[in-house]
Amino acid sequence: MSDNPKGELTLRTLAMPRDVNVNGDIFGGWVLSQMDMAAGIVAGARAKGRAATVAIDAMQFILPVRVGDVLCIYVDLIRVGRTSMGLQVEAWVLRGKQGAREKVTEGLFTFVAIDEAGRPRAVDAG
Repeated sequence: MSDNPKGELTLRTLAMPRDVNVNGDIFGGWVLSQMDMAAGIVAGARAKGRAATVAIDAMQFILPVRVGDVLCIYVDLIRVGRTSMGLQVEAWVLRGKQGAREKVTEGLFTFVAIDEAGRPRAVDAG
């Protein structure tokens, strides 16, 4: 596992007590939603308009996220097709007062550029 995140830091947020499961760790679904939000920011910017998540592949939960961790989401646009985009998304945390950085989750997100009616449209060149 790399010691450095790949991609651009797109989102930072604090893991709060309201987001825990019965084991006291942060819900995986909460982490996934933060990753989807960050990927959507990058996909929308690249598409120059609306973009929707159509698939999440190769999702791997590596370590738990704890209350008080700063969750940092990095996004790397790795593929642009006619209407779709592939984004590698990594979630890292800064833990404790020393700010030790650990990779906790990663996955491959696919977005499609959509028009106002929700139909696929071409991703703008560039």
